[in-house]
Amino acid sequence: MLPSGRAPIATASAGGRAGPGWMFLTSLPLWLSGILLVGLPTLVAMFGPILIRRRVSFARLRTNNEVAGFKFATVGVLYAVLLAFAVIVVWEKFGEAERKVAQEAGALATLYRLTDGIEARSRTELRAGLTRYVAATIDGDWPAMEHGAASPASRQELDALYRIVLSIAPGETRGETLFGEILHQLDLVTEARRDRLIMASGSVPDILWLVLFSGAVLTTAFTFFFGAENLLVQTIMTGMLSVLIFSGLLVIVAIDHPFAGSVHVEPKALSALLSDFGATP
Repeated sequence: MLPSGRAPIATASAGGRAGPGWMFLTSLPLWLSGILLVGLPTLVAMFGPILIRRRVSFARLRTNNEVAGFKFATVGVLYAVLLAFAVIVVWEKFGEAERKVAQEAGALATLYRLTDGIEARSRTELRAGLTRYVAATIDGDWPAMEHGAASPASRQELDALYRIVLSIAPGETRGETLFGEILHQLDLVTEARRDRLIMASGSVPDILWLVLFSGAVLTTAFTFFFGAENLLVQTIMTGMLSVLIFSGLLVIVAIDHPFAGSVHVEPKALSALLSDFGATP
């Protein structure tokens, strides 16, 4: 909710990176993404050994077990390393996005407290500007970042903060020191905002998505050509492998865009600032 007396802030149109076609999964509820990305591929994978067994005899498949097992071990290790690397990268980026929001909120809170050291008129203007910027960021930047874009209203309020700060005329040495610290904290706000806007577009490049999904299909399909005497056991093992692989992909899809989807960084730290500033979030 905006502070009283403020009009709603228009968000930017989706102008960020659209991403691969499968990235629509990010905007779906997590349970539905799980069904589409884990459930359906696993169901298809479990039919794989049955279809292969109907076309290739058990005896012929069994003769390939030793060679196929050696090759599968190599393929499995290579894909597992790639998948684990991708999960770690997006998890670190997600945590970094949370830290950037906290850093931005911390710099804004410090700025608000530093206004106690400036003259009354500038203090009132700067505190009002800080409140407007926080509200514009919550109501503008966050919806825009779901599409990898940014809110013009938030940028305008940040520009207004710089104009207010630069209009302050520091007098004595203490005033110059305080003025320098205010500018430093405002620069930290700008840096944190720029970083989170960049992170909003995701960290996994399209080529890696292609390798991850094609590798998941190939690794799972490799198990179809083993010859286990008990077909039911082979089918279950293939299903378990598919669940494990596609669950890893679900994790990457869910948190690759840290400000979009069911699992995302929320502006709680900034909302708390509005309460500290005397406004209702």
